[in-house]
Amino acid sequence: MAFIMSSASPQPRRFRDEVRTTAVLAAPLAAAHVSSGLIGFVDSVIAGRHGTATLAGVSVGTALFWLPMMIPMGTLMALPPLVSRLDGAGRRAEIGQQFRQALWLAAMLGVAMFAFLSVAPYGLAWLGIAPEIRPAATEFLRGIRWGIPAFTLYLCMRYLSDGLHWTLPSMVLGFGGLLVLAPTGYVLTFGMFGLPELGALGLGAASAMMMWAQALCFALYLWKARRFADLRLFAHAEAPRWATIRELLKTGLPIGVTVAMEGGLFIATALLIGRLGPVPSAAHQIAINVASLSFMIPFGLAEATTVRVGHALGRADRDGLRRAAFAGYALLLVTQSIAAGVMLLGNDAIVALYTHDAAVAALAASLLLFAAAFQFPDGVQVMSAGALRGIKDTRVPMLLAALAYWGIGMPVGAGLGLALGYGPQGMWTGLIAGLLVAAVLMAGRFLRSSRRVPMVAGAAQVMVTNDA
Repeated sequence: MAFIMSSASPQPRRFRDEVRTTAVLAAPLAAAHVSSGLIGFVDSVIAGRHGTATLAGVSVGTALFWLPMMIPMGTLMALPPLVSRLDGAGRRAEIGQQFRQALWLAAMLGVAMFAFLSVAPYGLAWLGIAPEIRPAATEFLRGIRWGIPAFTLYLCMRYLSDGLHWTLPSMVLGFGGLLVLAPTGYVLTFGMFGLPELGALGLGAASAMMMWAQALCFALYLWKARRFADLRLFAHAEAPRWATIRELLKTGLPIGVTVAMEGGLFIATALLIGRLGPVPSAAHQIAINVASLSFMIPFGLAEATTVRVGHALGRADRDGLRRAAFAGYALLLVTQSIAAGVMLLGNDAIVALYTHDAAVAALAASLLLFAAAFQFPDGVQVMSAGALRGIKDTRVPMLLAALAYWGIGMPVGAGLGLALGYGPQGMWTGLIAGLLVAAVLMAGRFLRSSRRVPMVAGAAQVMVTNDA
């Protein structure tokens, strides 16, 4: 018995160590994502105080902003596991060149997204958005689009730091951005200190200012920090290397599409609810903002898991790879239990922070009960997707996401919410269905892929076979 105990005890200790390491790595990431979610909170609170029409317009404008941004965000998510694998394989000297090419990719994506947001307001009528919502939505997009190039560059710098297990700057700059957004947004929205009252346009412009401030501060930090000195990140100007950029796109674009599949489900839901008028749209904006804030914690855990899985892959440690993923799942159970409980018990108090409109508040409080129901499936699917990114398994998860979100989630939501007349509650039932199916499919995919991914020491570019 003594021999059995001594031989079995190291594994639990290693798992506890992995849980602890993942938690320490994930905490600043989760905080950084919460700060990103608080951008929507700040926008929603300021817009709600300005008026229901402004809140509804910002809801639709925010949806149209994030719809295209899912692609560059997800595409650039190829950088953390790549950097982590190079680091784990002892190939740090290659990281600087990969980063400089990723900056080129980020700049190109930023310009493309700026162009998209410049023409997106012309499609509001075609999308069926209520006429009284369109002006504020258009103004919000006019303001925020100027920050897009800065945002994509900021993401590139942040993902580099995260991939090297240094996540504190993401948290600091995330909350620092709020110190720019909140006062600037309030002043520009309501018109203070002699400035004109800009409404939704002011909120968009304040968000753009925040994005530029974050990007410039992160660039300065990477340039000066000793931690990154050996990487020579800005040692010289470097022309685009299309082979490297294509490789980043090969891995990252399926991630971007996968993220867009899920995000697009929520965004399309917001746009369809926008057809129902200002009150349903404003209530949905409140509930989805709270749900988004909650999602930032498992999203941060998933990013930390991506880095830990990628590092284990770089050092050819299959047991460590699976241990990293299961540590993420264990932490997820704790965070999602807390989130679901808060939404179930505190829905009325939460909604009161956003609005004094009784009709909007009652509907938003009921939608938060639906949000509580999808906390676990939403957490499982994002954690599984993060673990799959760590082993560069990206194409099949993209197809699974398409099936879950658009083959099941959207038809169920649109059918119940619009065709059968259940309104926002019907649309949110579709969200639950899509996330539940995605959770099952993604978790099953990781369990299969993690058993057969090739283990080659030092092979930072190894990729699991992307077959079904």
